[in-house]
Amino acid sequence: MRRKTARPRCLSACGNPIAHRYYCPFTLEAFTQYNDTEHKCSDNIWLRPLQTYGVRPVQVIEGCTVSDSPTQNVPTQNPQAKSTDPAETAAREFGRVSEDGTVWVKDADGERAVGQFPDKLPEDPLSLYVRRFLDLQAQVELFEGRLPHLNSKEIDQTLSGLQEAVREPAVVGNVQALRERVAQLAEKAGQAKEAAKERRAAQKAEALSRRIQIVEEAEAVAAQDPARTQWKHSSQKLRDLLEQWKGEQRKGPRLDRPTEDGLWKRFSGARTVFDRHRRQFFSKLDASQAEAKKAKQDLVRRAEELSTSTDWGATAGAYRDLMNEWRRAGRASRKDDDALWERFRKAQQTFFDAKNAQNAALEQEFQQNLALKEKLLEKVEAILPVTDIEAAKAKLRPLQDEWDQIGHVPRADKSRIESRMRAVEDAIRKAEEDEWRRTDPETKARAQGMLGQLQTKLEDLSQQIDAAKAAGNTQELAKLQEAYNTSKQWFDQISPQA
Repeated sequence: MRRKTARPRCLSACGNPIAHRYYCPFTLEAFTQYNDTEHKCSDNIWLRPLQTYGVRPVQVIEGCTVSDSPTQNVPTQNPQAKSTDPAETAAREFGRVSEDGTVWVKDADGERAVGQFPDKLPEDPLSLYVRRFLDLQAQVELFEGRLPHLNSKEIDQTLSGLQEAVREPAVVGNVQALRERVAQLAEKAGQAKEAAKERRAAQKAEALSRRIQIVEEAEAVAAQDPARTQWKHSSQKLRDLLEQWKGEQRKGPRLDRPTEDGLWKRFSGARTVFDRHRRQFFSKLDASQAEAKKAKQDLVRRAEELSTSTDWGATAGAYRDLMNEWRRAGRASRKDDDALWERFRKAQQTFFDAKNAQNAALEQEFQQNLALKEKLLEKVEAILPVTDIEAAKAKLRPLQDEWDQIGHVPRADKSRIESRMRAVEDAIRKAEEDEWRRTDPETKARAQGMLGQLQTKLEDLSQQIDAAKAAGNTQELAKLQEAYNTSKQWFDQISPQA
């Protein structure tokens, strides 16, 4: 006979048909996989393999009627198998099966019927109801373990479900102890809700602090001086702050609507101000760059006109002036500025290359002139010492004319070479002046008159010195001797002229 799988029923207290073969013993959630591995149900609860709870697929033979009763389609156990689980053994102590197939449980007010097997009694009729009790007990234990981590809504929902589940459950086990345990958890739930409320408040406070920090950073970016703002960096900063805001909305606790709207208004306002400043800045920058481009185009035109000039000194000065104007003109766009500067530099380079070539040619000529003048100086310096003034002047005059005709020498040698020529000229000039002073009648007469006066003064001072010596007046003697020496020096200088 061909076998087929009937639609299985939930093995928990409800007994309703489920869409798949397995179910979560805590949340009663149906699923198809994970029968041999740990997994999570929809409540995000880690579960052990289903074999831990005795859950097995439900299969029936073709022709078997699927009953609406939770007692149908329950797989039978091996008659020889005995439970070794202490919890299951303890739960069985609270149940019994009467002769008519009714299953009873010992409750607080006495025995209570929890089910019935109207047809054939299975080998272990309490197994199903004990397993239901253990599942219910596992739900209570799970809730107790999760209690510190649940929020108020989750606590209320889970506790309400457990209180309803333990009111009159169709299970076999210590139901009253389970009710008392749920009651104790209800008392703890109040404290847990307060703790959850405090955690929630702390999380909201932290979230609010982070949002405020995001807003303040955005406002700081918007408050920057547009003239000093690094627009690329600041734009990226605002984009990063926006992503942080979105991240807080996704993962952080939600703030109350007025607070969040107020902070978003500030954040959005800061972005708007920043965008406005950026548009204004680049609008002014475009205008400034256009003006700078126009000014530099004119400078380039003037520089290109001067590039062929041979008026080296004046044109070099003109290029210096153009460079100063270039610096004052400001910056155009990078592309325009680079292109204009290349033209300006090329025109300038053309002129200075020509100027340098000219200077190189002049330098070569000046070196030749230097050699000629050094050779000429040998003749000039041969005139010294001056013994005949007129003869010396006659020799120097044609040499001076030849000196002037030779031309310029290198700048570094000019002072040295000309000082040697001036030394000879000065020596002849001094000899001429000395001769004139010596032969001038007026000078000679003045010298003779002054010489007589000095001679008379010397004779008087000599007599006064003798008198001071005789009197032993050393102080007066020192003064007279000093006056005598001074007059004697003047006398010695004038006597040759007389």
